Amino acid sequence: QVQLVESGGGLVQAGGSLRLSCAASGSIFSRSAMGWYRQAPGKQRELVAAITRGGSTNYADSVEGRFTISRDNAKNAVYLQMNSLKPEDAAVYYCNAVDINLKTYWGQGTQVTVSS
Repeated sequence: QVQLVESGGGLVQAGGSLRLSCAASGSIFSRSAMGWYRQAPGKQRELVAAITRGGSTNYADSVEGRFTISRDNAKNAVYLQMNSLKPEDAAVYYCNAVDINLKTYWGQGTQVTVSS
């Protein structure tokens, strides 16, 4: 069973940066597409960024050019570098994995707060 554990959230001023990390258990990580989602209060969970097993990435329009997703298959980890943070980026960020059988896994989430 894959377990995903996020870290790196916190409080940052607008314009600042944070780096989120997601550690995954299990050999299935290397066979999974990985992603970061976020959910702000009163809003639906939305995809922020995703990365395939081969390293192809895609981003939400709202974060394109500011956020970077990367993965380290040797460490079973995925990262989200967030730069030029805005108050509207504040949310709980969730790590996500989808394996080759399309089974989905979620982390417990990490809070990102951006002060204006």
